[in-house]
Amino acid sequence: MADDDRNPEEEFQELMRRLLSGDVSGIDPEQLSRLSGMQIDPAMLQAVMAQLQGAFNGTSDGIDWSVTERQALHIANQDGLGVTSGQRTDLDQAFTLAGLWLGEATTISDLPRPARAVTRGAWVSATLPVWQELAEPVATSIADALTAALGQQAPDDMQEMIAGAGRLMRTVGGSLFATQLGQVVGRLSTEVVGGGDVGIPLMPDGDAAILPQNFADFGRDLEIPDDQLALYLATRELAHARLFRHARWLRLHVISQVRDFAHGIRVDTDALEELATRFDPSQPDELRRALESGALLPERSEEQTAALTRLENLLATIEGWVDVVTEDATSRLPAAARIAEAVRRRRAVGGPAEQALGSLVGLELRPRRMREASAMWRAVTDAVGASGRDALWDYPDLMPTSEDIDDPAALIARLTAESRGEAAPSDAMDDALAQLLAEEAAASEPSAGSGSADETPDAADGAGSPAQGDGSIDPDASRDRQGSGGDDDQGAPGDQRPV
Repeated sequence: MADDDRNPEEEFQELMRRLLSGDVSGIDPEQLSRLSGMQIDPAMLQAVMAQLQGAFNGTSDGIDWSVTERQALHIANQDGLGVTSGQRTDLDQAFTLAGLWLGEATTISDLPRPARAVTRGAWVSATLPVWQELAEPVATSIADALTAALGQQAPDDMQEMIAGAGRLMRTVGGSLFATQLGQVVGRLSTEVVGGGDVGIPLMPDGDAAILPQNFADFGRDLEIPDDQLALYLATRELAHARLFRHARWLRLHVISQVRDFAHGIRVDTDALEELATRFDPSQPDELRRALESGALLPERSEEQTAALTRLENLLATIEGWVDVVTEDATSRLPAAARIAEAVRRRRAVGGPAEQALGSLVGLELRPRRMREASAMWRAVTDAVGASGRDALWDYPDLMPTSEDIDDPAALIARLTAESRGEAAPSDAMDDALAQLLAEEAAASEPSAGSGSADETPDAADGAGSPAQGDGSIDPDASRDRQGSGGDDDQGAPGDQRPV
């Protein structure tokens, strides 16, 4: 049978046999493009083939994240638009004024580098290392599941070939996930307005940026002057970047919380096996849709739910502080309240790309308690001022907890007491600890008293007691006499010796 007469399924089977046998040198990328139907450019397919060749030759290890970058940049740079000189000037002026206003609203210092206007592609390149770090646990889990599913689904006569192809399947599975992540990040670059839009610290430390293309899309239907909108968003972006620059531990804290959640993700092997039984090589979109929809990720475990709750509280605490500081700094803007509400709604709903990210890695980055956290920070600011509020970011153990978001009264009582130099009000744990210490002290007093009597029998008889008038000083009696002004009973100097 000639090659042209073979149907797509037979051609795919032949391709898999050649891949699993290690013979990838003669595979034509155009053949893969015809089979996949994904409309991927030949250059990218050539890179995938080079990765497969490296997997067989032992030169490839782990996931090639360059696939993610190429796919994301391909989407981000599709329109080919850059930042015009007018856009750069307008945003530079907005950032300058926003920095002055923030200096009045917070004690957290300015950034070491000026904020800037960036293209979508520049945002992708700057944030990709963080995306890679967050997605790596999920990509590894999917790659391992694909390897296991292949061994279970393959016929007996192919088991020998599959036994030595585990590394290949990890590479293929990881590359598949990396490609999907690149598509999500690329689409996300068309939605975000600033570096802090997603809530997590994506930009490098000390960097703040606004994407002019997306800024224009965001303000199109708000009927708000562009200069006011730019000032508000610049202030918010600077506040977010300043906070993570000031609290150096906060970046690692957020990333660790996300990774704690991601490490618990497992692939639904039943769903993967069911997909494999009906997979049509001529219709690969089904696998892509399964990845994007989250169909391969099972329901969250209790540990994952707890980790997600902790992350949501942390992100809400950060966003709430940014909200309050931005509100105070932009109080001069007539449209500040309308812009703030638009930003809150946008963060609560999220865009299509952010929803796709949640399906791909099972993680939603939208804080559900942002309004409650903002109310807490407003109450703290009114009680102790900006300096007392911002000092809570100096150390991790000072940061407000989820209980403080629920009821900030105890936090405010402690902060106001500390500002007056008083002891902080005790809570139930402090009271229980104090009672326990008091009981232990009371239990030890009798034994201490009996030991003293045995060691000084004369004192027990009163022979050397200050009350017997031998001239030795009783501190209590001396204080009583000094308080009354009398000193006639102090005795001779030579007699003022302890017994």
